[in-house]
Amino acid sequence: MYKQSFNLIILIIFISILKPGIAQNHDSDLFPVNGAVFHIDSMPNVILDEVTISSSPTKKYQRKIRKYNSLVRKVTKVYPYAKLANERINEIEEHVTNLENEAEKKEYIKKAEDELMAEFEEPITKLTFSEGRILIKLIDRETGNTSYELIKRLRGRFSAFFWQTVAVVFGSNLKSEYDPEEDMMIENIIVRIENGEIPTAQIK
Repeated sequence: MYKQSFNLIILIIFISILKPGIAQNHDSDLFPVNGAVFHIDSMPNVILDEVTISSSPTKKYQRKIRKYNSLVRKVTKVYPYAKLANERINEIEEHVTNLENEAEKKEYIKKAEDELMAEFEEPITKLTFSEGRILIKLIDRETGNTSYELIKRLRGRFSAFFWQTVAVVFGSNLKSEYDPEEDMMIENIIVRIENGEIPTAQIK
């Protein structure tokens, strides 16, 4: 008897969830429900949508999410600078190849460097160490050359050595190369940026 009463209660609740107001017993509110007979009881037989039940995220998983989100903020901040660096370097090298006089080449490179410094010195110097390291890697990704190689090619071996020494003091390395497998998380973020899923910071 208790079992039958319990089943009846479940049936009433279940039907009420499926169709509020059906208990009013109005013909207009009634609707057919597939049923099945269990022993002597008739029960509705309805296929419900699939529901995924998962446990709460573990602390380890939460740390990974925070780490990834932090990396997203850093990459979206410095990626525009890496793209712009590639554009400017291509412009400089294209112009330099059309200059025959060595003195003219040096003068043009110095002028281009001063213009870049005036434009980007403030935002670049505000980057954190970790953001700077990511930028160095992304410059290699965009240009196909490490920052060390670019400085060496444009300014000479001594300048490259000097700036590499400064970078090492601040925990970075101008010779850092970009490896899509080693830097898998960064590559994932860049692909999402290029697909329009993640907006990048605006260069001021």
